[in-house]
Amino acid sequence: MARFVRRDPAPAAQRPVIGVLCCNEVADRPIQAVASRFIEPLSRISGATVLLVPALVEVADVTALAGRLDGLLLTGSRSDVEPHHYGGRAVPESCADPQRDRVALALAERMIESGRPVFGICRGLQEINVLFGGSLRRDLGEEHHRAGEMPFDALFEHRHDVTLTPDGLLGGVAQEGRIRVNSVHREGIDRLGDGLTIEARSPEDGLVEAISARPCGAEVLAVQWHPEWNGARTATDRRFFERIGAALHPAAFGETDGFVCHPRGH
Repeated sequence: MARFVRRDPAPAAQRPVIGVLCCNEVADRPIQAVASRFIEPLSRISGATVLLVPALVEVADVTALAGRLDGLLLTGSRSDVEPHHYGGRAVPESCADPQRDRVALALAERMIESGRPVFGICRGLQEINVLFGGSLRRDLGEEHHRAGEMPFDALFEHRHDVTLTPDGLLGGVAQEGRIRVNSVHREGIDRLGDGLTIEARSPEDGLVEAISARPCGAEVLAVQWHPEWNGARTATDRRFFERIGAALHPAAFGETDGFVCHPRGH
């Protein structure tokens, strides 16, 4: 028979818990999926415990999750946000994940209203922009996305320049405020959501590459590129996960200064 050893009570200061949203994919059968590379930097750099959140409307209890999570990361994905969420027309060739859309928008809204930090990478940036009333575009060209088939790793080798906003949340890590980022996305921001601040742009065509906000006392930050690729080894990529760690500190969850927060604008 196994012996159970009594352990001392857990220390008062626990690692904060961040939810990481999954996607609906098929690998011989329907599965919940999230790339491991999103998770590792959250533990190593952000100092967080990761809880995977299913992108299943009937399973993900948004109210309960928002009450238990200290923060939320909306990851990148192979799928696109369905255009009806921002008044756009359906695109026949788009790869949709309607349940991911619904869970991401509802949970992010509840977290923000509760004064909890929310972060986004690639699709996550697009979801946050839509949540704040913005819209998306698909006519980005090869500067941001390479068409055609190629090895998976090669997709992330496609890079371009990004100009960081002076004194922004991601600034101060590159000479002259310009960095090179990977670019693996079909869609991008068209109309910026209400209340969002631009943290970075592409100098070539002005496409918004990073956004932030603090509507209810906690940080909202998202980037269009993939800082988690290759383990967040560059200074700017590491800065993104350091910002997550700082926002997850318990001191960040104080009063919301009386704000009534409605990211969707209703």
